[in-house]
Amino acid sequence: MRLLDRYLFRELLAPLIYCLGGFLIFWISFNLFNDLDKLQAAKLHFADVLEYSVAMTPEFLATALPVALLLALLYTLTHHARHNETTAMRAAGISLWRICAPYFVIGAIASLALFALNEYCVPRGADWAEQIVNRYVPPPVSPKVSKQEKMAFRNGRAGRTWLFSKFNFSAGELVSPQVNWVSPDGSGHQLYADRAVHTNGVWTFFNVIEYSQARTNEPFIPRFQTNALAMPSFTETPREMKVELKISEYDRIGTRRRMVPMHEILDYMWLRPDIRSGWLQTQLHQHLAAPFTCLVVVLIAIPFGAASGRRNLFFGVAGSIFICFMYFIIQQMSFALGAGGHVPGWIAAWLPNLIFAATGIILTARVR
Repeated sequence: MRLLDRYLFRELLAPLIYCLGGFLIFWISFNLFNDLDKLQAAKLHFADVLEYSVAMTPEFLATALPVALLLALLYTLTHHARHNETTAMRAAGISLWRICAPYFVIGAIASLALFALNEYCVPRGADWAEQIVNRYVPPPVSPKVSKQEKMAFRNGRAGRTWLFSKFNFSAGELVSPQVNWVSPDGSGHQLYADRAVHTNGVWTFFNVIEYSQARTNEPFIPRFQTNALAMPSFTETPREMKVELKISEYDRIGTRRRMVPMHEILDYMWLRPDIRSGWLQTQLHQHLAAPFTCLVVVLIAIPFGAASGRRNLFFGVAGSIFICFMYFIIQQMSFALGAGGHVPGWIAAWLPNLIFAATGIILTARVR
């Protein structure tokens, strides 16, 4: 079967490369045309525009990979069916599932690639593209996490709340920090400082005043004042604060469509065990469900492309457009229900895959 597998691999890889290349050329052209005003306002040079296109490529590949795989599969399977190659292989005693084994291997590889793109490449590419746009003309109010006003961070496990006017992540520095917490004996504490720096795993506060409260509803009274105070008991790190702020930024209206990296979601849930956000739960399961889209694509393409008969190759193109359209509608509706808390996050993320995978298996079993 190795010779047959190599033949099926080769017949699929060529259309897949062509589809990805065609989508890439179209997307770059469309994206540059759509962002032309923004790029001109940023005073980018030709080399900067090329760099910007490269930075945005992972986000496009994460969207286009399942579509390109579906189109390539339908084209390849329809081509085999038109020339009776599928019929000849099945007449030789090879089952349809065994014939499509190379396609499942490619689907699994594409699933791993899609997971890596969503988890590592897409967030870094988006940050890279933002840096390029702001290279010559910085925005009047920077949307980056490292410079934000009136920010708050809460460590639910330790019971501490941090308030600060500015956060410089690269230097691990807070400006005008205030830390509120309650001791095990029930007394409340408030710590005010001009700034705080995180070095060697320890927060050091400068020009510090600490207030304490013996019991709830009693006024806070000054406890002590000093020029510098190290607090090794404060285990929060700048990275944890950055995660909190980034999750808050993603959760704003208009940015919820971006996928939050899974490691940031897990960090945030560990820090905030009290949070039960339907949107965040849906995002977490979406990271796990999205890569399996490539395997679902294989399942749904087999019955549409492998059925016997001499059909026009345009059937594969029309079929892929219809399937993608239906999948997109169901996916968006499911995600909206999950983000709104109407259904559990795992159902919202996995429902489109389950529907199309079950449909593909049933239709493939009926192929003659």
